[in-house]
Amino acid sequence: MKGLIGRKLGMTQIFTEQGQMVPVTVLEVGPCYVAQVKTPANDGYAAVQLGFEETKPHKLTKGELGHLKRAKVPALRILHEFRIKEEELGEFNVGQKLLVDLFREGDLVDVVGTSKGRGFQGGIKRHGFRRQPKTHGASDRVRAPGASSSGSTPGHTFKGRRLPGHMGHHRVTVQNLRVMTVDPQRNLLAVKGAVPGPKNGIVFISLARKQAATRSA
Repeated sequence: MKGLIGRKLGMTQIFTEQGQMVPVTVLEVGPCYVAQVKTPANDGYAAVQLGFEETKPHKLTKGELGHLKRAKVPALRILHEFRIKEEELGEFNVGQKLLVDLFREGDLVDVVGTSKGRGFQGGIKRHGFRRQPKTHGASDRVRAPGASSSGSTPGHTFKGRRLPGHMGHHRVTVQNLRVMTVDPQRNLLAVKGAVPGPKNGIVFISLARKQAATRSA
């Protein structure tokens, strides 16, 4: 397993050697520090905990500072676990520094982020409902959802009914994005396509799980 924590910087476009324009999302990835290595013997599963983005110590709790101090890593704002296979435990050591060169051009990655929050929205924007007719006395019901259930039977709205409510701000995973460019000097990674979340949003990047990563020659 290869995984790192990063930040979404925005979208742009690059051109291949054949002159084809490719839309890409630029991510600032790493440096990340190994804050903890979990083993099946001690924790019941194999995982590595990474920390990202140095911050001032007074912005963390005493428990967080003690945890990071034992790992001999700086004060880090973001901590996240990546599950690994048991045979990969030897590749990671507490305090180890991981950089963006963990990935290479041509790799396929999964990117996890938090989608943009849209607040409270009606059924038309949230679920794509069709607008009601403006005629026959319905001038004030144009964007209303209409009937949501029958009256006497069952006499209530079933669970899961699509209704107005909070939209966005969900954990979203985009799979099999191809790495187009890796810039170790500036800790930048460009992946083909869009990535969930706003600019400067935190994202988690790992090798694709559903398709073996291919490397360019």
